[in-house]
Amino acid sequence: MLYNRLLNIRLKKRIIGGLQCVLGIWVLGMIPVLPLTGQEGGRAWLIPIRGDIEPSMTAFVRREARKALAGEAAFIVFEIDTFGGRVDSALQITSFIISIKNMAPQHPRTIAWVHNSEQSMGVSWSAGALIAFACDTIYMAGGTSMGAAAPVTMGADGSTTATGEKTVAAVRSQMAALAERNGHPTGLALAMVDYDVELWDVLVDGKSRVITLAELEGLEKAQSGAPQVERRELISPKGKLLSLTAGEAYRYGLATGLADDRKAILEALGAPGEFTESTPSVADGIITVLSSGLVQALLIILGLVMLFLEINTPGFGIPGTVAVICFLVVFGSGALLGRVGSLELILFLGGIGLLAVELFVIPGFGVMGIAGIIFIGLSLVLAMQDFVVPRFDWEWKLLGRNVQVVCIGILVAITGIAVIALLGPRIRLFDRLTLKTKITGPDPEYTPEGDYAGLVGKTGTATSTLRPAGKALIEGQLYSVEADNLFIEPGRAVQVIQVWGNRILVRSV
Repeated sequence: MLYNRLLNIRLKKRIIGGLQCVLGIWVLGMIPVLPLTGQEGGRAWLIPIRGDIEPSMTAFVRREARKALAGEAAFIVFEIDTFGGRVDSALQITSFIISIKNMAPQHPRTIAWVHNSEQSMGVSWSAGALIAFACDTIYMAGGTSMGAAAPVTMGADGSTTATGEKTVAAVRSQMAALAERNGHPTGLALAMVDYDVELWDVLVDGKSRVITLAELEGLEKAQSGAPQVERRELISPKGKLLSLTAGEAYRYGLATGLADDRKAILEALGAPGEFTESTPSVADGIITVLSSGLVQALLIILGLVMLFLEINTPGFGIPGTVAVICFLVVFGSGALLGRVGSLELILFLGGIGLLAVELFVIPGFGVMGIAGIIFIGLSLVLAMQDFVVPRFDWEWKLLGRNVQVVCIGILVAITGIAVIALLGPRIRLFDRLTLKTKITGPDPEYTPEGDYAGLVGKTGTATSTLRPAGKALIEGQLYSVEADNLFIEPGRAVQVIQVWGNRILVRSV
């Protein structure tokens, strides 16, 4: 009898324990998708951040986020799937995300969701991690990862090298500031950027914390009355960058929960219905292509060559139209990305003006022409970036890249102009732009007024700049003449080499 009672008690305990275990597992499984408090029932807007982080991505995020704010979205979810990209573009996106809360009366929450699907890479690395830390809340899908946010530069062969300490320090401080602002573990942010950070998972008075080695040693060296510290696990050793899986990010308090699909993320947010999704348009793709370095260089080359051809042909025709289109595309794409202002346009128009003065007013090619080319080049460089004077290493590297693109474009354009000037008469494409008729003597059917035919071989003095037409004093009489080759300055001796009708051709002697 006693034995049966003990057996029943033991069986009841096992059943209760089993139910508690099942209940615990069920609750643990429900934690990643518990809804956020404070804004349940609000509308959710999805903005994808996929592929390389480029200036065009910055413009896309800003535009679509403003649409979400205008639509009174309570949650703006940034679906992140990227290996990284340009530091300047990432910093612009993070600054904009931070400002979103103050841009609308409903104070929408920003959520980073590292997504995983058949078409995605399932990563939020480098600039992607920086953008994720700018959001209020982070969710990750199973099988995704985040981290490796140290800034690097990419060589021509595709290899990457670490940037200088100044750039690392700037990105490190920005990551830490974002983590502090949004309640993310600061140690994780530091270890993702800096190779010198060693990160530990410790128990402080029985509570789990993620802290750096410097913080850990400070707690361990504290005197009596200090909190009890116990080392549990080395998360990231010195000399390595931290990258976390979705499970690790959730375990260490970076990810609020795990959400494998849109239904799960909507349940986690407590948002009804479906996402209002932003999709990159064809125009976004075109802007991405037009703002690339290669296309910008080609546009600069074509624009300068067409500008030269237009200057050397009467009226305004196809070359001038093509030149205008090329430079409109260069500056227009920069303006759409928020990189072109009045300074760039003033420099460009000033450069064109200096070149015009050099070609039509001052003979030869000197200071004005060189200054014009410098002004044009400087305006094109500034149109490719959103700063004037660089402050960080990555800005200096970006400036160097832009200067290289513009210089290559100008040098290739000058080479093309020289080739056209030398071989133009032999190229059938330029038949309409070159004069094929040779002046071999006076027109037999024309009797010149005065004694023009007798001027051949006579010498005189140019009284005005011949560019090529002007005035010259020959044997005490003033004539309208044309220079046969280069511009001729006033006061230079000239000789009549040909008379054709009422045209007097002279050459400097």
